[in-house]
Amino acid sequence: MRPFFCLLLVAPGLIAAPMKSVEAIAAEVKPAVVKVMQVGRDGVDGLGAGFVVSEDGLIATNLHVIGEARRLEVEMADGAKHEVVEVTATDAHWDLALLRVAKKGLKALPLADSDATKQGQPIVAMGNPEGLAFSVVDGVVSEFPDLINDIPMIRLAVPIEQGNSGGPLLDRQGRVLGILTLKSAKTDNLGFAMPVNELKRLIEKPNPVPMARWLTIGVLNPKLWQPLLGARWTQHAGIIKAATPGSGFGGRSLCLWTPEKPAESFEVAVNVKLEDESGAAGLVFCSDGGDAHYGFYPSAGKLRLTRFEGPDVYSWTILADVATEAYRSGDWNHLRVRVEPERLTCWVNGQRVLVQDDTGLRGGRVGLCKFRNTVAEFRGFRLGTDLAEQPVSEELAQRIESALNLLKSSSGRSPETMKDLLDQPAASRRILVERRLQLEKEAAALRELEKELHRRAVTRDLVTELTQPEDKIDLIRATLLLARHDNEEIDVGQYLQSFQRMVEDLKKDPAIAKGTLSAVKRLNRYLFEENGFHGSRHDYGSKSNSYMNELLDDREGLPITLSVLYMELAARLKISGVYGVPLPGKFMIGYKEEPEGELQLLDVFDRGRELSVEEAALELTDSGEFTEEALQPATKRAVILRMLNNLLSSTLDDNSAVSETMPYLNLALELNPDSAVERITRARMNERIGQREAAAADVRWLTENFPSNGPEEILGQLQQWLESLQ
Repeated sequence: MRPFFCLLLVAPGLIAAPMKSVEAIAAEVKPAVVKVMQVGRDGVDGLGAGFVVSEDGLIATNLHVIGEARRLEVEMADGAKHEVVEVTATDAHWDLALLRVAKKGLKALPLADSDATKQGQPIVAMGNPEGLAFSVVDGVVSEFPDLINDIPMIRLAVPIEQGNSGGPLLDRQGRVLGILTLKSAKTDNLGFAMPVNELKRLIEKPNPVPMARWLTIGVLNPKLWQPLLGARWTQHAGIIKAATPGSGFGGRSLCLWTPEKPAESFEVAVNVKLEDESGAAGLVFCSDGGDAHYGFYPSAGKLRLTRFEGPDVYSWTILADVATEAYRSGDWNHLRVRVEPERLTCWVNGQRVLVQDDTGLRGGRVGLCKFRNTVAEFRGFRLGTDLAEQPVSEELAQRIESALNLLKSSSGRSPETMKDLLDQPAASRRILVERRLQLEKEAAALRELEKELHRRAVTRDLVTELTQPEDKIDLIRATLLLARHDNEEIDVGQYLQSFQRMVEDLKKDPAIAKGTLSAVKRLNRYLFEENGFHGSRHDYGSKSNSYMNELLDDREGLPITLSVLYMELAARLKISGVYGVPLPGKFMIGYKEEPEGELQLLDVFDRGRELSVEEAALELTDSGEFTEEALQPATKRAVILRMLNNLLSSTLDDNSAVSETMPYLNLALELNPDSAVERITRARMNERIGQREAAAADVRWLTENFPSNGPEEILGQLQQWLESLQ
């Protein structure tokens, strides 16, 4: 035993690697650590760190370091700079990104096993704090795993500063344990790092996007908008965002609407929200494309109308600066301006706040403006001759008023009222508390009623879309309506335009016209190689993966959402023989080169991987074969119902509240009234929350529509259930 024991002690690979000094690690690692710089119009306007993970030019960093749609370059320790040619992979959930530079022979850092990280383990961190190049600090692991927003991270007893993000966290053998991510809000001496094992998964399953394509992500449509005077204008989920100060005086920046010029008299409107009320953002009109224009915008909590006639404050005239209770600080506010030959009229949230006689500027274009250092968001921009909301008829108003049974307003804090309350202050306060709680309850009920009204309106639109003939149904629009059912802020029209731009990209491509096989290979390259669409790497059941708008924004989704995008692109491009195949467990794309040819399958969740029917059956079934029905083209209604079932399952699996599950059940039964499964589920849910009449209605339908050849025992159980509910 003794010789064998001695052999074990000296066997290669069985002795732990010796710890290195911080000085040795810094010298060894420094050549592989880089600065990551965002390059803007005026030079570098963003800075972080990264490190080389592959000698052929692959560099790891944080996703938040690279931003959106910005040119990127990295600087090595020796001062050499390399432009990023590809964003090889991104993952918003883990805040990770992989970049590629066109440089070979780089020194790469070895990656450790972060699952083996121990509390108290000594570590070394490297980065670029506050832009200082290639600094080093040592410390220990404070805790692992430490959940931050449900993400397991490595908590560190070392300071992490701006510029450290994306740098390597190293063990004392010089191997990467994690990627430095953020600073603790509680103390300057704590930081956090993302475990490197998550980076390994990203390396294994890349979603490469060439830089030319990356620069289009989140960018405003140039056919619709023209940004002027700097600032960063982006668009996501139908919301336009303006960040960073503009290059004009006072941080002024404009974004002009280009499709049409307004008439002599016109109205322009938008919803705007400011991150910082000390800034300003809103509408611009009568713009000459330079320094001359009007602006109507919130500033420091007031509504301001200004005439700009030059580049600096000496040529600006504040026409009005109005305080109004109609403005909601920190929230969305609807701005509207009417321009007439001799008059300007301005509204906020439907209330007219000023009328100004002024003829200083006319003609020109309209759009958006932003000042100073605030971040501003815009949605619902409109231009027209009359944008006022149509008045509600008196009859409808009375019906709504009666239905809601709203409390009438009181006389407020008059001296007489306060004197009466002070006679019995304790009792008065108790009554006021009861009234406040009642009002809060009514407000909550109104919010639910508002949600229900929105859902029913979307349901009506979706039902109308799906009742058309199969070849007339716009499946992309239907999937966007399904997403809008959950999020009323989704601008369906904007996303339809985004999809149409993809069609325009490919419409004249010669590979598309050559035939099905050539067109399929071109679609694969376009989606998975050039634009980085990919299957979700984490939280497969997340609702986000089922929303078409988020797929178009983030390029990540489920097999069925990716398949819808694929098959609808093929349909708009008139590529024959391509359709959705509703396989059990995974939706795929099928195609045939000839109408009677052999069916080939594409796993779009795995970047268009090709499979035969037999190969797919072995992966997805126990029997190794599919039913004939599973291989038939999926109807558009069936696709929507399958996507809806995914959303419904996400709430049932998580034991979510009834308020999350019931809307999906209601929508499913509107689209498919004959579904017994959804009716039983809804009946049980309504029974559980005490809605016995609603539950009885569904059980009654089940008994009345029970199959004539169905089991008598089941029918008897349904009848007993119905009797118990009545």
